[in-house]
Amino acid sequence: MVQSDKAKLLETIDKALDNIRPHLEVDGGDVELVDVTEDLIVQVKWLGNCRSCNMSQFTMKAGIEQTIKSVVPEIQKVEAVN
Repeated sequence: MVQSDKAKLLETIDKALDNIRPHLEVDGGDVELVDVTEDLIVQVKWLGNCRSCNMSQFTMKAGIEQTIKSVVPEIQKVEAVN
């Protein structure tokens, strides 16, 4: 992946995450975009209450992954790195 393409992709994904963040912040949490791998796996880091929330996996699939894939369909999956 060309560096300028990756920078654009990261920006697009981060903007998509902005749609989810208000819902996470209500419960004292947040999510940080860490990276996108060469095989198009988005890596995120849970912040605040999301780190220990037992609903994080559901939120990952039903909220974050779905939101990102609606904007960037070629993304394979989203995974937490913490």
